[in-house]
Parts: sequence; structure tokens; C-alpha cells
Amino acid sequence: MLPPPRPADPDNSIRLTDNDAAIARLSAVNKQYISDPFIKSLVPRAHLQPSRPPLINIGTHVRTTAIDDLVQQWVQISSQTGQTCQIVSLGAGSDTRYWRLATGPHKNMISAYIEIDFMENTTKKIMAIRKSKELSAVVGPEARLALGGTALHSSVYHLLPADLRETPATALAPLITIADDSSKLCLDPSIPTLLLFECVLVYMSPESSSTLIQWFSDYFSKLPQHAPLGAIVYEMFGLEDSFGRVMINNLKARNVTLPGAAPYPTVESLPSRFLNLKFTAANALTLRVIRNRYIAPQELDRIAKLEFLDEVEELDLVLEHYAITWSIMLPVNAKADPAWGRWSLTEKPRPEEDGNF
Repeated sequence: MLPPPRPADPDNSIRLTDNDAAIARLSAVNKQYISDPFIKSLVPRAHLQPSRPPLINIGTHVRTTAIDDLVQQWVQISSQTGQTCQIVSLGAGSDTRYWRLATGPHKNMISAYIEIDFMENTTKKIMAIRKSKELSAVVGPEARLALGGTALHSSVYHLLPADLRETPATALAPLITIADDSSKLCLDPSIPTLLLFECVLVYMSPESSSTLIQWFSDYFSKLPQHAPLGAIVYEMFGLEDSFGRVMINNLKARNVTLPGAAPYPTVESLPSRFLNLKFTAANALTLRVIRNRYIAPQELDRIAKLEFLDEVEELDLVLEHYAITWSIMLPVNAKADPAWGRWSLTEKPRPEEDGNF
């Protein structure tokens, strides 16, 4: 008698979206849109992966450039104020940011880098790290496994398994606040801390994402003199139009839904996610606006020479449905360093604005 069929894993389709993102990033690297020497170690059979269309490569470039800018600013401002900082990447998947920061000019300014994702994803990433000399060398020889091989700890880097949709007090707090083998805090509210949500919250219910952000807000607020808490969100939004409906239907065919998109029909609505939860300030821009106004013209010229793009209108339509939101929560009863008020994307002058025609 054959064993009964195993029930389908409803989250497998969501986890597979990380594969899509990793291959898109690898394509952008291979085509020289961005630089990332570590992504190939996290993509199975990287040398056999086909390139993605120019439209995808450009979108990856815009997303990467803007988020890199905000993260680098966070680290630099922390340094200017005489502090190290912490970064918590939620739904990190195959992200390589820790390795890029740990081999960059500000590597000593990161006191803790925490990645959290499904147990299946953390297990897969641990295997890739142990297999790759490049990845394991950066993590360091002191790295140790935990939680049955689903977690990894080093002096700075922590990779932890959790379902972010579950109640943070039970699913997240035990992992992120206490190291598994000591009483040392993994997450210190007295140190500037940046939360990263790259295509994560849109897959969660609005209630779950609000509860998750609220947990971090409450955790920091308990310390009256807490350090700045920042957040960066990258995701799709405004999906009520014809383009959005096509996107939703295409994803439904892959058993992927976007419950987190409904409350945010416009880019102006995106900051409310944080302003309603004690955050001091929040801003959001579409990738289209970022590409047109917030990336240096010289860089756009370089990108334009890499591949021929005959889908400019389609590119603008796609970029108009993705946005980056950044927000910050400052202590209420303490004067924060004014440098934190400058944490933001800034417009880059266009040639005509310089008087050069």
C-alpha cells in the first residue's frame, strides 16, 4: 500500500519568490548593473542561470541603489554620533547585505546583524554558507549552529528561523532578545537599529505586519532613552488598476497572494503604516520617481549603455507599482542627534538644474 500523499506546503510558493529575487540579482550582477561578489554563492548552479530581461535588471538596479543608499547613511550617521548600529533583516532569504557590509569600509560599525526567515530558508542558507569559502570566511571561524541546525550565530551575524506571521512575543522575542546559550541581549534598544523588510510585509495580513512592527516599537519604547529605530520597506502597492490585477492573477497562478497590499492604494498611504505606530517620521517614493530624480545622471547614463531597452513605457508602469518606504522612531523624552533628521533619500541634480545645457 502506498503511503498517503503529503499535504501541500502552502508557504512553499512564497519561499520560491526568494529564488526569483536571487536570480534577478545574479542577472543584474552579471550584466554589470550592480556589484555583488557574494550572490553567486547563494544561487544553485549560478553559472547555468539565464539572464533576466532589461526591464527586470533595471528594476533591480533602482531598488538596490536606493536601499544601499539608505543603509549606508544609517551606518554612517551612527558612526558620526559615536555609536555602532544593529541591522535586523526580516524575511532575509538569500540577501547578501551582511557580507557586503562586513567587507566594506564601515564593517566595524555593525555590532549585530540579524537575519530572520522561514526555517526552510535559514537551513538552506546555512548549507550555502558552510559550502562557500567566501561566505564562511566573512562569517568567521567562531560561527556555530543552533536550534538543530536551523540557526547560526557568530560574533556579529545571527541567522534565525521564525514565521513572522506568528505572534512576535512567542515566535520572535525568544530568538531575538536572548542568545540561545547565554543571557546576552542580541537586540539592544540603546543602539541605533535598522529594520529591513524587502518584499515581506506584502505577503502578510495587515494585522500580522502591524503586530510585528508594533512589537519592535514597543520593545524600543520601553527604554526611555532608546536609540533611533529605523525601518525600510520595499514592496509592490496600488494594485487596484489593470496592471495590478494582472500582477495579482499571475501570482495567484503560482499560489501566491498579496494580502498586505490592500491597505495601501497610493504611495501617499504607505507612510501611515509607521506613523500610526509611534514612528516620528516616514516617507515613501515609487521606484519610477527614484529612478528619475534620486539616482545620479552619470549612473543612469552608464546603465543606459548596458542593454537596449525598447519597453520604456512598460518599465515606467512596473516601477510605478513598487515603492520604498523609510521611517524613523526617535526617543520622545530625549533630544536625538540632529544628524538623524538628515537620514533620507536626496534628489540628485539634473544637468539642466546645474545650468549646463
